[in-house]
Amino acid sequence: MFELRLMCPEHRVDILSDALEALDALSVSVEDADAQTAAEQALFGEPGMQPSKQAWQRSHVISLFETQQLAQEAHALLQAQDFFEDCSTLGLQPVPDLDWVRLTQSQFLPVPITPEFWIVPTWHIPPDQARHLVRLDPGLAFGTGTHPTTCMCLRWIAAQGTTHALTRVLDYGCGSGILAISAAKFGATDIDAVDIDPLALQATTHNAQANEVVLRCGLPQTASGVYHTVIANILATPLKLLSPLLCAHVAPGGTLVLSGILDRQADELKTAYAPYCDLEVTDDEDGWILMTASF
Repeated sequence: MFELRLMCPEHRVDILSDALEALDALSVSVEDADAQTAAEQALFGEPGMQPSKQAWQRSHVISLFETQQLAQEAHALLQAQDFFEDCSTLGLQPVPDLDWVRLTQSQFLPVPITPEFWIVPTWHIPPDQARHLVRLDPGLAFGTGTHPTTCMCLRWIAAQGTTHALTRVLDYGCGSGILAISAAKFGATDIDAVDIDPLALQATTHNAQANEVVLRCGLPQTASGVYHTVIANILATPLKLLSPLLCAHVAPGGTLVLSGILDRQADELKTAYAPYCDLEVTDDEDGWILMTASF
C-alpha cells in the first residue's frame, strides 16, 4: 500500500476527502496538523456531544492506495482541481507491511480494575499487588479492559465475587472473553460465553485456556436455560432489540448487567426493558453507564 499525505485548511477537508474516496482510496483519515503543539485543537468532547466543528484549522488528510500508480494518478488529478489551490502535498510513500493489529495491541499496559484485580496483557509481567489476575490476548476481538464500558462490568464482577454471588453466568457478546474469564476468577463455576463473531469465539477460547478457566464458548443459540447473572456489554441499539431474549435468560433472584450505553441513552433502555424488569444506572464513567436489574 501507499500513503498520500496532504495538508489542507479546514474548509477544504470535506471536498478533498470526498475526492480521494472517489479516486479509489482504500481509506481517508484526518488529523490535526498542530497536534502535540501549543496550537493543538480539541474537537471531540464527551460521548454524545457534537463537536464544535468537523475539522481542524490546519488538517492533515491521509489516504491509502493499493498501488503507487493509483496514488500518483489521484495526486495528479487533485492538483488540477480548483479546490486544491489552498492545499499542499506532504509526501507519498510506501506503507510497511506490518501486523498493525498486533502492533496496536502491544501498546496496551496492565489495567487496574481494583487495587488487587488487574487485567494484564500476555506480553507484560503482572504487578506484585495483583491478587486477582486475568491474562489477556484480545486477538481481533473487542475487550481489553481499557474502555469504560468493560471496566465498569469488571468492577461489578469483582464486587459480586467478594460476596460469592457469582454462580451460573452468561456473557452475551463475549468479545475477547474478558468478562466470562473474570467471572470464573471470582468464583463462577458454570459459564457460557457467546458471540456472533467467529474471531471472538477464537479469542475467548484461547484466553480461557491461557487463564486455566473452564467455560463453554459458542454462538448465541448455544446459551441454554436461565442464569444467575447475564452480562451484555454491547451497544444500546442491539441491547434494546435483545431485551426479551436477555431477560428470558435471567433466573428468578438473578441479575441482568448491561453496558455499552451512553448516559443520554438511559431512558431509552429503561423503556425497552420496562415490560420485563426495572433497569437502574449503577455506575458511570466518562459519559458511559452501567445498568443493572434484579429479578
